[in-house]
Amino acid sequence: MAKVLIKTTEGDIKVRLYDETPLHRDNFLKLAKEGYFDGTLFHRVIKDFMIQGGDPESKNAPKGKMLGTGGPDYTTHVSYTHLTRTTNRVVEHHVKAGVF
Repeated sequence: MAKVLIKTTEGDIKVRLYDETPLHRDNFLKLAKEGYFDGTLFHRVIKDFMIQGGDPESKNAPKGKMLGTGGPDYTTHVSYTHLTRTTNRVVEHHVKAGVF
């Protein structure tokens, strides 16, 4: 499992990238090392649930611009993995699919 620290103006985010989705893990790490995500916005935020970002069109985007469809000039295959982890009597179901 790879661990990543995402630094934002609102604080840092610790992320775990699971080995069960190696193609997507490795793609995220490659893009991050290349600086692909630098300066991009989190264009979709649902409190206490999820964030979505990484759209290169979000760099310096004007307020109100629709975001979320940009990406690298390639795609990766979808990889569905259902993971179940039990911690303190809480079961989390993680479904990983698509491109970061």
